[in-house]
Amino acid sequence: MGWIGETVDSIKSIKIRQLLTQAVTLGMIVTSALIIWKAMMCVTGTESPVVVVLSGSMEPAFQRGDILFLRMTKDPIRTGEIVVFKIDGRDIPIVHRVIEVHERKTTGKVDVLTKGDNNDVDDIGLYADGQMWLHRHHIMGRAVGFLPYVGWVTIIMTEKPIIKYLLIGAMGLLVITSKD
Repeated sequence: MGWIGETVDSIKSIKIRQLLTQAVTLGMIVTSALIIWKAMMCVTGTESPVVVVLSGSMEPAFQRGDILFLRMTKDPIRTGEIVVFKIDGRDIPIVHRVIEVHERKTTGKVDVLTKGDNNDVDDIGLYADGQMWLHRHHIMGRAVGFLPYVGWVTIIMTEKPIIKYLLIGAMGLLVITSKD
């Protein structure tokens, strides 16, 4: 009969109580992950405490696929810091280095200009039309640490969604057919 036949027989033999137990277990796992994410948001002060580097614009400091850990504090942003920012109208955050900080004497607010280490020009061309500086609300966080290459899993699943669906299907099948 083979592996597929055994899997089908296993699914047919599932009792309602076992199915409910597996559904509750899966729900607890998902809930735990969300609680951990929210706790990380509170501790780090940023809406996204972990981001994946998606391009080579920050090489050699960070490679495509590195995971960055972010933190946001009220401390002033300084030249040389690596920040992650979001531009109005764009969904994907950008990881670049601060190359210039401009403090407005009248209000004390700080404007920031960024650039990727591997780019020839600053980021003014990436900002919204007419925008010359980033403001505090654009900055999601500062890079405080990284894990090399671990983010490739995310990149591969984003670029090749079939792999994501196969993995989700395999995990779902594993949960359904497990005998605990």
